[in-house]
Amino acid sequence: MAQIIDGKAMAKRIKAEIAAGVSRLKEKAQITPKLTVVLVGDDPASQIYVRNKERGAEEVGMSSETRRIPSSIKGKQLIEIIGQLNRDKSVHGILVQLPLPNGLSESEVIEAIDPAKDVDGLHPFNMGRLLRGNNPPFISCTPQGIMEMILSTGVEIKGKEAVIVGRSNIVGKPVALLLLQQHATVTICHSRTRDLGEVTRRGEILVAAVGSPGLIRGDMVRQGALVIDVGMNRIGERLLGDVDFETAKDRASYITPVPGGVGPMTITMLLKNTLKAAEMAAGEK
Repeated sequence: MAQIIDGKAMAKRIKAEIAAGVSRLKEKAQITPKLTVVLVGDDPASQIYVRNKERGAEEVGMSSETRRIPSSIKGKQLIEIIGQLNRDKSVHGILVQLPLPNGLSESEVIEAIDPAKDVDGLHPFNMGRLLRGNNPPFISCTPQGIMEMILSTGVEIKGKEAVIVGRSNIVGKPVALLLLQQHATVTICHSRTRDLGEVTRRGEILVAAVGSPGLIRGDMVRQGALVIDVGMNRIGERLLGDVDFETAKDRASYITPVPGGVGPMTITMLLKNTLKAAEMAAGEK
């Protein structure tokens, strides 16, 4: 039976550290870290995510605002809004909630964000430095949270075979790079991988981030594997991961639940990055 990696409990501990850092910055530099979220359109899931981010910022004593923008906005207008936020010295972190409505270029919008305020870690500057192993100012929040969870188990990463299911720029690719930096041997799978189970069964560390509920069954998990489930799939009133938890927990050594696993850590890493951005602006990083 696998040990549960409790993302809620871990996030609570890290948030206490962030809150202490926010308090120190307020006292020492009279700066309150501020996160601005740009929400385009009225996607229900995005609105839930944004509310959770606002609540998280409030918990640690940060300032936050959400710029709610109609989906009819033109790309040029959206980039102008981001430019204004770049120039606003009271704003330390900028996050554009993805996905964007059809007709807007995610790459152009993300590239418009000042890399020093890119607390989601998706700007090509930060992604490029991650690729080169040059310690980017900001690492994507979900991959950063995943690494914190893996490291918390005490399992040595060096020399392990890690399998990532999912090749997105937000999760799959960055977490692969982070595992490579820790000297794991990494395989990335995707929707066109033949005989997926044959590949996933090699993974001593298995990260499922493909957005397909219950895709990874227990028989696809290596005995004793450390399993990180990034999936957040809403089926009716239920929230399901990419891993079939009930069958996988009997084979894994460690496993994250859904909900209560990676999700809380993602928001916590966003707050950690926002504090770092404010410290950089104050000349303390």
